[in-house]
Amino acid sequence: MDPKRELTSVDLSALVTELNRYEGAKVDKAYLYGDNLLRLRMRDFDRGRVELILEVGDVKRAHTAKPEHVPDAPGRPPNFAMMLRNRLNGADFAGVEQYEFDRILTFDFERGDEDTEIVVELFGQGNVAVLDETGEVVRSLETVRLKSRTVAPGAQYEFPSSRLHPFTVSYEGFKRRMEDSDTDVVRTLATQVNLGGLYAEEFCTRAGVEKTMEISDAGDEEYRAIYDAIQTFHDRLKSGDFDPRVYTEDGNVVDATPFPLKEHEAEGLNSESYDTFNEALDEYFFAFDRSAEDEPEEEPGSNRPDFEAEIEKKKRIIEQQEGAIEGFEQQAERERERAELLYANYELVDEVLSTVRSARDESVPWDEIRQTLEDGAERGIPAAEAVVDVDGAEGTVTIEIDGTRIEVEVDMGVEKNADRLYKEAKRVEGKKEGAMAAIEDTREELAEVKARRDAWEEDDEDDDEEPEEPEDIDWLSRSSIPLKTEEQWYEQFRWFHTSDGYLVIGGRNADQNEEIVKKYLNKHDLFFHTQAHGGPVTVVKATGPSEPAQEVEFPDSTKREAAQFAVSYSSIWKEGRYADDAYMVTPDQVSKTPESGEYIEKGSFVIRGDRTYFRDVEAKVLVGVQCEGETRVLGGPPSAIEDHVEAAVSLQPGRYAQNDAAKMVYRRFREMFEDQSFVRKVASPDKIQEFLPPGGSELLDN
Repeated sequence: MDPKRELTSVDLSALVTELNRYEGAKVDKAYLYGDNLLRLRMRDFDRGRVELILEVGDVKRAHTAKPEHVPDAPGRPPNFAMMLRNRLNGADFAGVEQYEFDRILTFDFERGDEDTEIVVELFGQGNVAVLDETGEVVRSLETVRLKSRTVAPGAQYEFPSSRLHPFTVSYEGFKRRMEDSDTDVVRTLATQVNLGGLYAEEFCTRAGVEKTMEISDAGDEEYRAIYDAIQTFHDRLKSGDFDPRVYTEDGNVVDATPFPLKEHEAEGLNSESYDTFNEALDEYFFAFDRSAEDEPEEEPGSNRPDFEAEIEKKKRIIEQQEGAIEGFEQQAERERERAELLYANYELVDEVLSTVRSARDESVPWDEIRQTLEDGAERGIPAAEAVVDVDGAEGTVTIEIDGTRIEVEVDMGVEKNADRLYKEAKRVEGKKEGAMAAIEDTREELAEVKARRDAWEEDDEDDDEEPEEPEDIDWLSRSSIPLKTEEQWYEQFRWFHTSDGYLVIGGRNADQNEEIVKKYLNKHDLFFHTQAHGGPVTVVKATGPSEPAQEVEFPDSTKREAAQFAVSYSSIWKEGRYADDAYMVTPDQVSKTPESGEYIEKGSFVIRGDRTYFRDVEAKVLVGVQCEGETRVLGGPPSAIEDHVEAAVSLQPGRYAQNDAAKMVYRRFREMFEDQSFVRKVASPDKIQEFLPPGGSELLDN
């Protein structure tokens, strides 16, 4: 049995009950590991330190963790983590909810100055969106732009379309879903009733119903038994009366559940019980991570990745996605057929709707309406014979036409009911488009794995021949690039090295402008700024902060690159302008002392004396990935960066928000490099964003 990598909707229902016991805990800090693991450290009055883990990558999970199971804090926090710290530091955890029966959790945090909601999507590609009090997206790990929904900074967050909730649906609604199916019982429960494979099988077993029974052979007795089993399970979920288990097979963890499952017992799996479901999940994923790390290599003494397992995994995902697409196509076609049947039988449907609507206008109870229709059917009235169900709670009538059951809303006419079905077909087709985009991504990933496998095997053959290492390494085609990084003091600022090797630093904000001038501007350095208000203090360093002062004759190329840096990272980029003037002065011309009666804002300075101007400097930056020596993202004036990177993207002011532009650049790098893991670690969107100017950007063809 393959180990569980994602929490189910049932898991989340149980998890919400336990997590809400931490209501009132205060947030201390937020951490982001890589692109998809978020950790919130909180303090609870009764329980002390609380570590909340949220992961939305290949593994999708949410639970509290023991401190000893928490990974060490990463180095410099990325922008997403800094944003969360600013919004959540000292905030109170106000509770968590599961959105309907979807694999979505919404965490609420309250603070005097602002409230924050974190939406964690534990399905599909996975995502975390941070919302303000109005529901507007402040930041998200991934930007989503589909016909059906949008998740992007500045937009209102949109949940996916609602799906059936198997725990709250009425028996009549449950029965209709079952009867509308054309497959067996267990598949109908898994897909149409939204239970998923494991729990569909579990409820069949608990109800004593044969899983493979065709729907055409099932009836009220089977439906009622399954429905009752689901409701009994739901009652235990609501009460919080859990009996959590971690299941193992051959010594390896394979599942964690809030209750013992008969399906797992039938498979002969061993289990261990825990006091809380959070503890069970923590132990499960801690063991799961260790087993992944300790997995033996394919060949003793070899570090060859298990390409075949990765390829099989991608193939399984593609099969699942193809199945989903086929399901969406069938569902959309069924909705259109229902709409067309309404129009084809317009008079009959209109008679049913008019009759029921007239009775409701006269306050006739729904039970009497149902009885009247049953009596009419016995007398052979065609409109009454077509009615197979009346649902007063929903205000609907189900009509059977040519063997197809159609639920119509009484308050709508025939046209509006048909239009509703056409719209539903369109909505489902939108989901199909999203699934088709996802399957293309997976196919690309499969091709990448196969290419890495082939490259590895070619490398093995080359190693056997022991050729000399070529002078020019094709880093883009290498299947594995070693990482080598070393943090420097200037990385807290904007920075680059000129084509002549001189360090240039610039402020990211007013505080950093002040710090650079007061602490890092030495007498032999050069100071640059733009004519436009709102630019970074830019300093070309003659020597490092710990080196003795030394007079330097800076080349013109270094001065031009520093001027372009000052212009590109100034307010003119936000304004969408493509060029501006910059000037250069010496440090003794820079002062914080204003003229009498004047006021200087924080981060601003008085410049006295003559200035050297650089006219009409182009606003343009190049962002690239360095592989020789250190491995890292570099960004700045194109002439300074291009010779030091293996892959690069040029940008100018444009329409894409900084966050979106960083992700677009990241995708370009993924297309260029064979070693996808290297790109994720070295050139993640957060790291790229540190080198992008504030405001919108446009990617250029290099």
